[in-house]
Amino acid sequence: MIGTIIAAIVIGIIAGYLGRLLLPGPDPMGFVETVIVGIVGALVGWALFTYVLGIGDTDKFDLGGVLGAIVGTMIVLAILR
Repeated sequence: MIGTIIAAIVIGIIAGYLGRLLLPGPDPMGFVETVIVGIVGALVGWALFTYVLGIGDTDKFDLGGVLGAIVGTMIVLAILR
């Protein structure tokens, strides 16, 4: 349980900052908001890749999960703008 929460926060940090870096624009948010957007983006990316595209697995922290989280974060950021 604790490992899952820590993995979600780590993926949220990575996906949040990389998503904001790859999708430049006005995002006046701090660290906590970036992590929250990253975690939500990770969930969106996981659902998109797993259910829509049929790609995915159950690993908590792998390269494909991070890439999906970054794509999901970029989608969430575009919606928030």
